[in-house]
Amino acid sequence: MPRHRHTMTVAASLGAVAVMIGLVAISVPLYDLFCRVTGYGGTTRVAPAPEGLNGRPIPEGLNGRPIIIRFDASLAKGMPWRFTPEQRQITTHLGEQTLAVYNATNLSEQPVIGTATFNVTPAKAGRYFNKVQCFCFTEQRLEPGQSVDMPVSFFVDPALAEDETTAEITTITLSYTFFPISHRRDRS
Repeated sequence: MPRHRHTMTVAASLGAVAVMIGLVAISVPLYDLFCRVTGYGGTTRVAPAPEGLNGRPIPEGLNGRPIIIRFDASLAKGMPWRFTPEQRQITTHLGEQTLAVYNATNLSEQPVIGTATFNVTPAKAGRYFNKVQCFCFTEQRLEPGQSVDMPVSFFVDPALAEDETTAEITTITLSYTFFPISHRRDRS
């Protein structure tokens, strides 16, 4: 009987460890999905262009109030690029599709592939910040010394002005950090 109890305890412990490992394995993708859907933690949303605007602002009476968007750029340790926003800030209107441009230059003597992570502050504005097109959706490869302009097209949902928790927001900062994916010499 004690041997059976010992076997059951070991089996239950191994089962618990397996469940915990499974939860750890799926927690990152589930958290990422949760953040993208809700805008939690300043994660921006991906959206089609705002309907019916065709690049024009919503009339002022329909919550098309002005909003300032600031731009920030940083590099992860070991990323041999220069990465800067072309403009430090833009004044746009809620619902207006807007284009901003970042510049990147590979300062190394070898090709470098990078990927950008992003967020907005204040974090509670993340659910209203919608990207239509962004360089951050794909990996970026820069040859030695190559410079590129990288656009991001976005709009801020007019619902930001109607939400009691975000109605006071007049400035949003869009931040990107580039990380190296590979840093190698081509052997061709």
